Amino acid sequence: MNDSRNIGQEVQGQILDTIRKSQEAVTDAIRTWADAIAALTPSLPIPQPPFADKLPKPDELVANAYDFAEQLLAAQRKFAEDVLAATAPVLAAATGSHDAPGKKGGSSAK
Repeated sequence: MNDSRNIGQEVQGQILDTIRKSQEAVTDAIRTWADAIAALTPSLPIPQPPFADKLPKPDELVANAYDFAEQLLAAQRKFAEDVLAATAPVLAAATGSHDAPGKKGGSSAK
């Protein structure tokens, strides 16, 4: 079982590495495009709608969305682990095992 875990982690690492490289390529392309457009367009005043200074900035919106998603994912993980712990006696009886699922890994939601 340890071999399958190592293989799974290796595959996950390769997938994440591929995603990171793809994201870097897209970001570089967008940066190149934005630099080209900025060089071609004159500097014009940007009209500000009323109360624009009260609205969150784009980087704040992204940070808040990912903070919320992180909390939501942690809550879902804890829920899944709690369900496994609650059903451990039934699963152990069904498999004839005395080890409770979810107790071996030692991982917990943060």
